[in-house]
Amino acid sequence: MTIHPAFREGNVAVITGGADGIGLAAAMRYMALGMKVCIVDNDIDKLNLASEVLGDVLAVVTDVTQLDQMLALKEKVLDTYGQVNVLMNNAGIVLPNDSWTELDAWKRVLDVNLNGVLHGVHCFVDCMLETGEPGLIINTSSKQGITSPPGNPAYNTSKAAVKIITEQLQHSLRNTPKCQLSAHLLVPGFTYTGMIRKFIPNKPDIAWVPDQVIGFMMERISEDDFYIICPDNDVTREVDNKRMEWAVGDIVKNRPALSRWVPEYDAEFKQFMKDEG
Repeated sequence: MTIHPAFREGNVAVITGGADGIGLAAAMRYMALGMKVCIVDNDIDKLNLASEVLGDVLAVVTDVTQLDQMLALKEKVLDTYGQVNVLMNNAGIVLPNDSWTELDAWKRVLDVNLNGVLHGVHCFVDCMLETGEPGLIINTSSKQGITSPPGNPAYNTSKAAVKIITEQLQHSLRNTPKCQLSAHLLVPGFTYTGMIRKFIPNKPDIAWVPDQVIGFMMERISEDDFYIICPDNDVTREVDNKRMEWAVGDIVKNRPALSRWVPEYDAEFKQFMKDEG
């Protein structure tokens, strides 16, 4: 596999949500390549534990929802390493909520999952462009931001917004003269992380581990994929494709919203999933 030039030895990566799960797995992989890494989290205890695992890493306590803290993070990284080549806007949370209840949970989820990405982009893109070197901005979304299954509307909304932000960012970057930055949307499958561990104490067989996600991500970035739709041990890319096609079909065919979960469409959906092409 050809490695993207942004991942070369001596380059610098900043990873929000870097003290656990996918972020920590990314830090480990990058450091194995000889990169310099800054991990970011708002939990100092988790950061200290991650630092012990990683070794020579810059760990910065930061609340991604606070723009002033993100700007301070940028200055800390630039003072320490002089540049940023890879930015992973990966911090995310999930809280119980419903469409017209738990307003505080809605606000918190949107603040972390959406504004955290927005702040990362607005704080770091300019300095990454200034290097004139190849660079990557990787924003972590979710399949729930595409197919929007019922049960967690705030999370789904936040991840759908991350998808749009990243699409627009990539369009802007590719239309910027002499730009060597590219944006990519990381869409994990079922991955066993600390966020999942709170609800499921033991890893299910169908789940991937974070390092599998990072390995797949790096492979697909080397092929210049924008949408990095990860499989897992239960769902293939072909199944994901069909589910996404059905979701878009609700608009095209004027079906009820989220018709996949409407009983009257159950048989049609199952047949659609069986059909070839």
